[in-house]
Amino acid sequence: MDQAADPPHALVGDKPAAASSRGLADLVELACIAVERTRMPMVVADARAGANQIVLANQAFLDLTGYSAQEVIGRDCRFLQGEGTSPSAIAEVRRAIANEQEATVELVNYRKDGTSFWNQLYLSPIHGDDGRLLYFFGSQLDVTERRRAEDLETVQRRLLREVDHRAMNVLAIVQGIVRMTRADDAETYSRSVQARVQALSQVHGLLAAGGWAQVPFSDLLRVQFEPYRSDRVAAAGPEVLVPAQIAQSVALVLHELIDNAVRHGALSSSAGNLHIQWGESDRHWLRLRWTESGVPKPISQIDAGFGFKMIDAIVERQLRGELTRNWQAGAVDTLVSIPLRGDAPAFQAA
Repeated sequence: MDQAADPPHALVGDKPAAASSRGLADLVELACIAVERTRMPMVVADARAGANQIVLANQAFLDLTGYSAQEVIGRDCRFLQGEGTSPSAIAEVRRAIANEQEATVELVNYRKDGTSFWNQLYLSPIHGDDGRLLYFFGSQLDVTERRRAEDLETVQRRLLREVDHRAMNVLAIVQGIVRMTRADDAETYSRSVQARVQALSQVHGLLAAGGWAQVPFSDLLRVQFEPYRSDRVAAAGPEVLVPAQIAQSVALVLHELIDNAVRHGALSSSAGNLHIQWGESDRHWLRLRWTESGVPKPISQIDAGFGFKMIDAIVERQLRGELTRNWQAGAVDTLVSIPLRGDAPAFQAA
């Protein structure tokens, strides 16, 4: 062993943890070389004037940001911030500077060409022997790909939860259809269930095409009426948007109303007419008025098979809405009210 070599010295504070006497003599030069050659972007800002102007920036920092040394020296690192930089992240950096504390903050920064990147910023104060703040050291790490992967994973988890929720809603509706459908024979029963599930499928297509957002009530009515084209139907109303959460249940109500009208009501006779009006109330409820005239069958002969039980169950129990019927000779006037807002009981129970 070379006895002439200086043993390493363990130092504290802002000096190296271990260095030979020769290393201490060359400390400034060695530090500059290390900062310049490292692949980690780094800057040093002068804190004595309170402006935190950059006095040193290594090549890795210039490569990351796209700026030249002349464009960086003398500026505050805030020039990397932009429209997408979180105010809370900026506040966290400012607190660390004001309190002369170390901090690690992830925030969106911008390169010279305007492209953004996620920056994992590490700040550390540098004090003199007298304890006075001299500089702030900052290192930057581009963590954009990691954040993108995390965001993608978050979106995937949300999507899976949403798909699961929607699937459960549809299954609950189908279970209700199977349970409530009544028929004297298996063929009629099967045909009735299939028609109701088909009504759900049509709305599913509308929702998928619209990004599972709101769907116009007029579209729900249109797709349910397509198999029953008739010039004895008059329908009118403003644009009312039905939330995705209840669109399939609303469509099933329409399907039952139409099916009843075709099999037993106004559209089962050449003398019958159907008038449909809708709108949205001040408290954001869908108001539907369904008026059938020229109904050939006496009211006394209309039984539960008319489909009214299904309609009542969906409107009042599932959608937490309101339904009234006004019976007259050869006519029936049905008023349906359904809440459309997320604070309504129908949404809370979903």
